[in-house]
Amino acid sequence: MNVAVLGTGVVGQTLATKLVSLGHAVTMGSRQSGNEKAAAWVASAGDLASEGSFADAASSGALVVNATSGMASLDALVAAGAQNLAGKVLVDVANPLDFSQGMPPTLNPCNTDSLGERIQRAFPETRVVKSLNTVNCNVMVNPALVGGSHTMFMAGNDDTAKADVRALLESFGWPADDVMDLGDITAARGLEMYLPLWLRLWGATGTGHFNVKVVL
Repeated sequence: MNVAVLGTGVVGQTLATKLVSLGHAVTMGSRQSGNEKAAAWVASAGDLASEGSFADAASSGALVVNATSGMASLDALVAAGAQNLAGKVLVDVANPLDFSQGMPPTLNPCNTDSLGERIQRAFPETRVVKSLNTVNCNVMVNPALVGGSHTMFMAGNDDTAKADVRALLESFGWPADDVMDLGDITAARGLEMYLPLWLRLWGATGTGHFNVKVVL
């Protein structure tokens, strides 16, 4: 499958590398083609890797991953082009962390809205699924880094899109019974609001290799 990964940071590179290892052709998107980080990733990732602008990547991908900084995600997706995103599954792994007042960051938006919802409203023909934003990027692609079973969440309006994302998560190593569907895209509010707790847990444990488990 052709996959577009928007974002050249550590999250984007980690996801893109995993996708290439699974046999997907991955185009890494950035503001402009020839981005230094993207070009370096392509050089290290092999023949299935390529790079280009946000629009180049989005047009080539059957599935799109938003791994841009949450505060810049809407601008990045506008640059990607609504026509290039229409009808496609977009996995939103970003968090709207606002560092303008220093550490710890706040969330913007929060409570009555979410980044996932804003993306869905801005791109109504795109099938947005919020997932993977509640764990460290290394755990995203290798859940075995955390001992025992633990829960990955997802939310979105389109059941078929969520089934596609569930299959992707399983290919990353997430067992089917550890993936929990929280409902429509408004559940992205809760997924994003988990981040302040995640940051405190990171500080308390000294590692990003942890997760939570829903126990009934």
